[in-house]
Amino acid sequence: MDASNRNMFETLIRALTESMFKHLRKWVITRFFGHSRQRARLVSKDGRCNIEFGNVEAQSRLIFFVDIWTTVLDLKWRYKMTIFITAFLGSWFFFGLLWYAVAYIHKDLPEFHPSANHSPCVENINGLTSAFLFSLETQVTIGYGFRCVTEQCATAIFLLICQSILGVMINSFMCGAILAKISRPKKRAKTIMFSKNAVISKRGGKLCLLIRVANLRKSLLISSHIYGKLLKTTVTPEGETIILDQTNINFVVDAGNENLFFISPLTIYHIIDHHSPFFHMAAETLLQQDFELVVFLDGTVESTSATCQVRTSYVPEEVLWGYRFAPIVSKTKEGKYRVDFHNFSKTVEVETPHCAMCLYNEKDARARMKRGYDNPSFILSEVNETDDTKM
Repeated sequence: MDASNRNMFETLIRALTESMFKHLRKWVITRFFGHSRQRARLVSKDGRCNIEFGNVEAQSRLIFFVDIWTTVLDLKWRYKMTIFITAFLGSWFFFGLLWYAVAYIHKDLPEFHPSANHSPCVENINGLTSAFLFSLETQVTIGYGFRCVTEQCATAIFLLICQSILGVMINSFMCGAILAKISRPKKRAKTIMFSKNAVISKRGGKLCLLIRVANLRKSLLISSHIYGKLLKTTVTPEGETIILDQTNINFVVDAGNENLFFISPLTIYHIIDHHSPFFHMAAETLLQQDFELVVFLDGTVESTSATCQVRTSYVPEEVLWGYRFAPIVSKTKEGKYRVDFHNFSKTVEVETPHCAMCLYNEKDARARMKRGYDNPSFILSEVNETDDTKM
């Protein structure tokens, strides 16, 4: 084996060894340290906020009852259905007791042995059970015709009016709350999907952080807007420690970040330049960073014109340096465009500078070479001047 082949063979072995150790180190970190070192997240992958409020004064808690409509809408379904059933059963039983009290005071019950010409307030109420049934029939307007109010008792007429009005209010509030919760745009947000990982690679000659997002419905999100927030703990020059300090992260697509044509999956990217908080990070130090990247997508639902917000987050372990997303859109023989979601979060390793500063320093060096600065082939030769003006 000659020297050139030997050098080529050694270079190939060195590259394979470095690649093998790189993947092995990544697997060891993910396998043994990924679960034991759980990072605190403000926003989960499905968009829920991980935050709790402590030591809230009792007067402040009363504000939730003042805004009872929003409080009921924000309740979970099991609590909402409990309130729904309790409201109806409670009102039926409460007015059943009142109807029983009216019959008892007016001595309409059988134990009082009313005379044949006795005119009851409510006919055919014989006890607490029949009073409860009459209350139910009155509030839900069933009206079987067996039990009814007579015109001889003003108290019964007044109670009938009160229960009818209160029953309409309970029906309107509870049914409206359930319909509003079902039609909330929050459910529409479930059909917007973000990629599992974010990647960092070159795009258009610039180092970018890329995220893929897809709309699972054929209906569009109108006036969509994408932006991000980088959350990390910072220390001010005055020595103040700010937890969850927020920094704006601008995301764009090739057509801009406003009014997206969101019919097929899009790859949004953030340019890592001198103004980016990722500028001083490198591939070797990324996992040692402590940050959380929260991505937001705001839009208007086309079918209901309601606004919705979709959000997710990425921690350093979910940001892959030196990768790009695999192709996802293809064209069939019939001329249709097909989206293969099997490759939605699949990534492909590509050659990428290990830091943004290296990329821009390399570009500056090339620019100086073209302008003639620091050109090693430029040689300054000294010329001895001669005095030809002697007489």
